[in-house]
Amino acid sequence: MTSERPNLLGMPPAELTELLGGHFEARGQPRYRAAQVREWVFGNTARSFDEMTNLPARERAALAEAFRFQEPETDIVSLSSDGTAKHLWKLHDGEVVESVLIPSGSRLTLCISSQAGCALRCKFCATGWSGFARQLSAAAIVGQYRASVRWARENDRGAVTNVVFMGMGEPLANRKAVMPALSILNGGYGLGARRITVSTVGVIPGIEALARRREQFRLALSLHAPVSELRAELIPLEKRYPLDQLMRALEAFNRKGGRRITFEYTMIRGVNDDPALLAPLAGLARRVQAFVNLIPFNPIPYVDWKPSLRGRVNEFRDGLEDGGVPVAVREPRGRDIDAACGQLRARRQQSA
Repeated sequence: MTSERPNLLGMPPAELTELLGGHFEARGQPRYRAAQVREWVFGNTARSFDEMTNLPARERAALAEAFRFQEPETDIVSLSSDGTAKHLWKLHDGEVVESVLIPSGSRLTLCISSQAGCALRCKFCATGWSGFARQLSAAAIVGQYRASVRWARENDRGAVTNVVFMGMGEPLANRKAVMPALSILNGGYGLGARRITVSTVGVIPGIEALARRREQFRLALSLHAPVSELRAELIPLEKRYPLDQLMRALEAFNRKGGRRITFEYTMIRGVNDDPALLAPLAGLARRVQAFVNLIPFNPIPYVDWKPSLRGRVNEFRDGLEDGGVPVAVREPRGRDIDAACGQLRARRQQSA
C-alpha cells in the first residue's frame, strides 16, 4: 500500500499545487493549506509531515495517509582531505546510490545519480562495472538534492550552487524521471537552469528532448575519444549512436543558444592520449563551441589503467588553447574516499 502513495518530492511545482489543492478541498480545508505544504517542500526542506508545524495535527496525519514524503537515508558519508564529501544513500528498497559535494572557491557543486548502477558499461567507469539495478524515480533524484543541501548547511559547507547529473547512471536513459526532476530543481527550488548540467555519453533522443525545453540547461558530453573507432572501444553506446550522428544532434542543441556544451575527456595513459588525437578533438569542439574538460583518469576496480602523465595532459591543454578551444584540466577530487562515479558503491558490493 505504501508504494501506491505518491511521493510529494517527485512532483513539479504546478502538479504538486494542484494535487494538494484537491486534497485539502476534499477535506473542507482552505486552499492556502496547499501553499503551506509547498513551502515546507521547497523552502524549508522538511523531512516529514510532522515537521510541518503550521498545519493542524489532524491534517498532517491525513497527508501521511494520502502521500509519501520520503528522502533517501544516509548509509555512508565519506569526507576527503580536499573538502569533497561523498554520500552513499539507501533507497526505500535497500538499493544504494551515490552523490558527491565538491567545493571549489565560492562554488559548491552537487553531483547526483539518476540510476542505481548503469547498463552502458563504459570501460573507464566503476558504475558500469558494478551493473545496473533500476531507474531512479524523480523523488529519489530530488531527494539526493534536498538531503545534500541540508547536510551541507548543517556541516557549515554553505549553499549548493550547482548541480550536475554526473553521478551513477546515464541521465538521458531515464528521461521519465530526469525531465521532471529538472523542472523540480529549477522551478521548485529556484536553482537556475544554467547552474544545472546534464551529462550523457551520447543518447541522441535525450539530447533532442533537452533541446526542446525552454530552460537553458547545460549539457556535458562524455566524449573521451574524438574518433568513432576508438570511442566505440571505450563507450559501447557509440555503436548505436555514432559520433557523426551525435555531432549533428549537438549542433542542433547549440543552435538553440545560451546552452553551453562541455566535452568531458578522461585522459588514460596509452589509450586516448596520443597527440594525433588533438586535431580531431579540437575540430569537434569548435563545431559546437564546446568547452573541454581534460580529466586525468581516476583509477577504478577491475581496470588496470593509469592516468595520463602530467606532461601529456599539459600538451593536450596547450594544443587545444592554440586551436582556439576553451579548456581546463579538472583535477580528480576525493581520491582518498573513492569519490569517482560508482567507486564507493562498487567497493561496497565487493565487501558484501
